[in-house]
Amino acid sequence: MKTVAWLLALLWLAASNPAFAQGYPAKPIRMVVPYPAGGGTDIAARWICQKLGERLDQQVFVDNRAGANGNLGTQSIARAAPDGYVIGMATPGPVTVGPSLYRDLPYDPQTDLVPVILANESPIVLVSNPSLPAQSLKDLIAFAKAKPGKLSAALVSTGSVPHLLTEMLKNAAGIDLLDVPYKGGGPAAVDTISGQVDVLFSVLPLVLPYITAGQLRAYAIASETRSSLLPDVPTVKEAGYDTVVGSAWNGIVAPAGTPPNIVSKLNEKTAEVLASPETKGRFAALGMEAVGGSAESFARFLQAETQKWAAVIRTARIQAQ
Repeated sequence: MKTVAWLLALLWLAASNPAFAQGYPAKPIRMVVPYPAGGGTDIAARWICQKLGERLDQQVFVDNRAGANGNLGTQSIARAAPDGYVIGMATPGPVTVGPSLYRDLPYDPQTDLVPVILANESPIVLVSNPSLPAQSLKDLIAFAKAKPGKLSAALVSTGSVPHLLTEMLKNAAGIDLLDVPYKGGGPAAVDTISGQVDVLFSVLPLVLPYITAGQLRAYAIASETRSSLLPDVPTVKEAGYDTVVGSAWNGIVAPAGTPPNIVSKLNEKTAEVLASPETKGRFAALGMEAVGGSAESFARFLQAETQKWAAVIRTARIQAQ
């Protein structure tokens, strides 16, 4: 029943009495960001807070609660009073990957959080050092099959979306790669540029400057469609691997029990922020694509992502480290 909890909560939203949102917000709103200041999620959150505050005529401020790969801050969102004055940024790790990766996760994203809106996505791209002979993803797969276990792949943080996409491609293409674990995307990118490892799935913002400079070769984008940020690079799906799809994303959630019409108002005003040319331009400069949409569509997205990553973790037998 947990798989439908988000949608059931949002069905209540449609039937709720509008009086719940009258006078809201009457005081500042705190947005919990479960990561340190300065990262992509934090930068996106600060922009949204500024523009959302202008539309709500009330201050919306960031509260960084880093720790435990985002789980600590996400737990604080789940445990906050459900009155609309605490919301938070959701990301794949704590919300759609964590339930399958951690046995002792101190909250249940499906029952303890209410989706508000999908804010943005950052494409994930498969890159290599240009010295690698393979010129395309098809060539890369053929090269890996010809030399099983010889092609090395940087694995960025256990359970991260780039890590899971690597496992998806290995399974879909029937290839054996030499896994090289890294604790972060930065060191993995540096070693790929220098040729210490052969291939890497990376969030696009991190490697786009190196692709543009010719220091990395981009093979494919792991999105449903090509990215406007790198339009000449095909998708992994175009190469015939339809299941290898995933992205880094940021969304806004609230504690379960937050009055539905307050959720609706937050969705409406944030959607206005995300639809503005100013936000689209700002996010594009950061390697992000503004999304938006309804709370219901975000709920469906979260369910699909949770189920997809659970299958990958189970098949690859990934365990938290």
